[in-house]
Amino acid sequence: MSPEIQKLLHIIERKLDWGGGDQWQSRDFENLNQLILDETGVSLSASTLRRIWGHVAYKHLPSTTTLDALAKFAGFETWRKFTKQLGTPAPAVELMEKAPAETIKNKKSLSKISWVIGIVIVASLISIFAVKKSKPPIKPEQYSFSYERVSRKIPNSVIFTYDATASPTDSVYIQQSWDPMRRHRVDKSLHKHTEIYYDPGFHRAKLVVGDKIVQEQKILIPTEGWLGMIRHEPVPVYLEPNEFVDKNVLELPVSEIAKKNIALDPQPPVIVFSNVGNFDPVPVSDFSFSADIKNEYSKGANACQFSYVFIVTDNNPIVIPLSIKGCVSELNLMAVDSSVSGKKADLSAFGVDFSDWIHVACKTNAGKLQYFVNDKLAFEIPAPKINASIVGMSYFFMGTGAVKNIRLLTKDKTVFSAF
Repeated sequence: MSPEIQKLLHIIERKLDWGGGDQWQSRDFENLNQLILDETGVSLSASTLRRIWGHVAYKHLPSTTTLDALAKFAGFETWRKFTKQLGTPAPAVELMEKAPAETIKNKKSLSKISWVIGIVIVASLISIFAVKKSKPPIKPEQYSFSYERVSRKIPNSVIFTYDATASPTDSVYIQQSWDPMRRHRVDKSLHKHTEIYYDPGFHRAKLVVGDKIVQEQKILIPTEGWLGMIRHEPVPVYLEPNEFVDKNVLELPVSEIAKKNIALDPQPPVIVFSNVGNFDPVPVSDFSFSADIKNEYSKGANACQFSYVFIVTDNNPIVIPLSIKGCVSELNLMAVDSSVSGKKADLSAFGVDFSDWIHVACKTNAGKLQYFVNDKLAFEIPAPKINASIVGMSYFFMGTGAVKNIRLLTKDKTVFSAF
């Protein structure tokens, strides 16, 4: 890869602030594809981006169209303009070849004129680069960002009110949540933008100018009691209460999934039961949670029976992961401000036999966040250092599953219970 291309990729990495491109995963390249499309109107496939960043062996140079799109995303007009600003402009003599022949008296005149034009070009490029480098700083206090929900039901539209007129660039975005795929470009001269939320929970919406987050809003998308849904793109399949709520259990039978014409093979769906925003917030610094869960589908591609309990907070969630014993390498545990990967830690205690109910629990105790499986300590991690409060819970099952005996307490007082 040429030094110029390497420099361009480095500029993009600094803009994204995702770390070095050599550490990016497949999802990062998919997200970058969407960001480039939103900003330039050009779609560079994730596979193309992986080749450019050297994740896939490829001997050919990128096309001019690809380089132009990357240069534009990096803040330059074209690839050619970018290389010129690096100090490698086209030779001045090429420009002189277009001049009328009668204006060139002799070689000495040509040499002098070329030298003068070369100086002018270099000076211009330095000036352009200096202007680019001396853009006024982005000051978050010059921007405003607020929101209003239109209802309490799911799906739920949110009306954002923003002021980004101070932006030195047209690259102004509103991002619905943590996911860069949900970032949409907005007109900096306007003040309203709407988005639809299909999932309940706490979402951190962001007003982004260039590559800088200038304002952020925490948005609670609540449920009316229990919400059941089958994950599906672009819109989930929402369940009627009588399809999954019983007086003793939350459960979606395979027969009900079949009625929705949703296949369980070869790739099973993700079933979600949620209850958010229906009880007083519980501080993560003093809570105790427990529930019994069971994954009830193990056929085909669902051999691992991945299941997750999300304790929803007004920050990041606490996540209790479960699978059969042979799949614990793929599990990920979360604790608001930290996470643990089964690739780098022993999460074998979260490997279970779903032929019977699994009792899971989580609580803060003596500065630790402790996770229990069938009444045995499965893992512990330092308690979150940031203030956070529990506002809901969600249960995710690959295939399908069931939940009962749900309890949430603080200071030994029951705040929420069900089934």
